[in-house]
Amino acid sequence: MTDLTIVHSSDLHIDVGAATDAFHPLCRVLAAARRAQADLLLLAGDIFDNNRLPLSLLDSSARLLADAGMPVVILPGNHDCLTADSVYRRGGISDVPNVHVIGVSAAESCLFPEFDLEIWGRAHTDYANMSPLERPPARTTRWQIGVAHGHWLRSAADQHRGWLFSDEEIAATGADYLALGHWPQALAAGDGRVPAYYSGSPDLAGTVNLVRLSDGGRADVRRLPLTR
Repeated sequence: MTDLTIVHSSDLHIDVGAATDAFHPLCRVLAAARRAQADLLLLAGDIFDNNRLPLSLLDSSARLLADAGMPVVILPGNHDCLTADSVYRRGGISDVPNVHVIGVSAAESCLFPEFDLEIWGRAHTDYANMSPLERPPARTTRWQIGVAHGHWLRSAADQHRGWLFSDEEIAATGADYLALGHWPQALAAGDGRVPAYYSGSPDLAGTVNLVRLSDGGRADVRRLPLTR
């Protein structure tokens, strides 16, 4: 395979209201990924608004993911972190065959030999501060995508925030694409040495990131509108 198409989203913040909402954010993201004929869907944290959600909602979300028609990689964020009562530990989502939850069904890396691809990231394991881009792995595959959920450190004014990463840490990943979550707006991050982008939340941004990787070229990143 010489080309790879990824759809990247984050911060869906699925809550109890989604159980009866015809515009369930996960439905809209999955529909966009199918429309783009994506090879893989990447969800960069805070897919669920909290870890107290009822099992009925987790079961319906697991069924949506099972019917995605593609691999789905999820990085737990600060809202849906991997505590003992995490939605990913008690809801069966990590047991879905096509779903890979970093920190549960996979350690810090997911390998996809059919794509010659590695996706790596550091899951939020609790509500405490952590370094999202610490210890980037050495490349072992043709394509390498990093995923992180936290704050891009743009200036000294951001020092008070948690889960920080800097331009230097972004560049040190050497990734073909860095999928970011935590901010509700869609925008590029870093100093351009590595293609790093926030997807923004579906509700606010109204888009997902459509990422195309091809031999000999830099990642082509565009915003794909969600439909209602």
